[in-house]
Order: sequence, then structure tokens, then C-alpha cells
Amino acid sequence: MSPESTMPAVHKLQLQSRDGHPLAADFFAPTGTPRAAVLLAGAMGVPRRFYAAFASDLAEHGLAVLTLDYRGFGGSAPKRLRGYRASISDWIDHDLPTALDDLAERAPGAPLLWLGHSVGGQLFGFMDSSRLRGALLVASQSGHWSLWDKPEWRRRMWLLGHVLLPGCALTLGRFPGRLLGGDDLPAGVARQWAAWIRDPEYLGHLARQRDWADFARYQGPLRVVSIADDDYAPARAGAALLGYFQRARGERVTVTPAEIGVERIGHFDGFRPRFRETLWPQWRDWLLAQAQT
Repeated sequence: MSPESTMPAVHKLQLQSRDGHPLAADFFAPTGTPRAAVLLAGAMGVPRRFYAAFASDLAEHGLAVLTLDYRGFGGSAPKRLRGYRASISDWIDHDLPTALDDLAERAPGAPLLWLGHSVGGQLFGFMDSSRLRGALLVASQSGHWSLWDKPEWRRRMWLLGHVLLPGCALTLGRFPGRLLGGDDLPAGVARQWAAWIRDPEYLGHLARQRDWADFARYQGPLRVVSIADDDYAPARAGAALLGYFQRARGERVTVTPAEIGVERIGHFDGFRPRFRETLWPQWRDWLLAQAQT
């Protein structure tokens, strides 16, 4: 049976983060020795189940994949968010490094790769990237509100960072994720994200405290994929994110709906199964190419 027709095994995991927090994760194991191992870091408030079909497709082609829910949403959420303490810094310092450690243990010797969607691409810059062979950032961006070209979206992003995120964190003890198409977010996550949106350097709000060391350290291949009709991550914001990685072998590509024969892709839909024959091979082939370098 060929690798393309082999169904991967899916293992449901309960990880313990570096500070002891339980994290829900899934490991997609290919048949035979993995050609590479991919950490799939998802978007803000988007649970790991959304990426299951895509991760399974990667595993069918020989890539081991680990997906996780960051603390505070999906399978890593408490029963009640009010009073629950969690921040994006916790994702950076504890959750994602734990996931990378686990992936490396489950696929020993395989080249490690990063695939980040939206905020999952932004957070790559804070990782210890010395053991990572390459990074593919899809619909990822620097999120300062001024980077949106459409006036109505500039207003939305300004409102999100200045009013909605901090206001909901204060009054509700959480941010209602349905407003953005995902799960509810803990108050600490919402407040930190709001501070980033208000900062002209966005990630610089935290990166400056760390002297941009992690961003500057990475020198490997890095591809930022912008989607032409993605209102959440316009091309200029994607270019700004790539600019943070001054020593990387970076490139940015833009995908248009017309070139793959559809009317719309947007911020999320590229990971849905209807793009199995169009977008998925592009992303999969890039990952496989890095595993061979």
C-alpha cells in the first residue's frame, strides 16, 4: 500500500505543560518512519479539532503531526473562565515548548518543522528555534490596527484592541470567541492580545522585553503565506511579520482564490477539506522539501 493511501494512527494525548497545566493534544502518526515531524500551532481560540483533517493528510504523506489546544480553550479549558489565570505568555513559555518536546520524543531523529496558523505563526518567533528545520506561517500577521488597508477593518481592529478585548476581560472575565469565530478566551489572553494590537510593533510589546532575541536567532527557511481575500491578515500585515525575522531565509507568497479556481478562501477555510487537492499539496510539499535539506 502506498503512503498516499495509508491511514495514519491518531493518538489522543493529555500533556503536562512545563508548569504543570494539563493540555489536550493529538498526535497523528504516519505508517513507518516519519519523514519529518510538524508542530501545528493553531489560530487564536480555534480548537485543534479544526485541523484534524489537514493533520491527517500530512500524516498520510509521511509527516508526523502534533496539534494542541493552548490552555484556556478547547480541550485545555477549565469549566469556568472567570477567575482563571492564563496568558499568551503562558502559551509561549510553557504550552508550545511542551508540545515540541513531546513531538520530538514521539518522532526521534525526524527533522522538526513548525506550521503556524494566524497567532500560531506569530508565536514561532518566541520559540527556541535551534532545533527547528523550517517554519511555514499561514495567514499570520503583525496585528497592529494600522496595518489594515480597508478603513472598516482598521476601525474593527482599533475597536478590538481598545474596547472589546479589554472591556470583555474586565466585565465578563473572558472574551466571547464567537465574535471572531472561535472559542472563548481567558481574560488574561484577551488583555495581552489587546496590548499587542495597540502597540505599533505588535509582538514587540513582549519581544522588546526579551531583546528580540528569539526572532533574531532564527536563520532557517521561513515562508509566510498570505491569502488575498483574508480580511483578518492582509498582505501588508503579513509582510510586517516577516520583517521581524531579519536573519531568516524568509519569503512571502500570496495565494489568490482565482488561481485555485474558487471564489473565496479567507482566513480559516484553507484548512478545510475542500482544499485538499489545491492548497494542501502546496503547503505539504514545502514542508517535505525542508525535511530533505
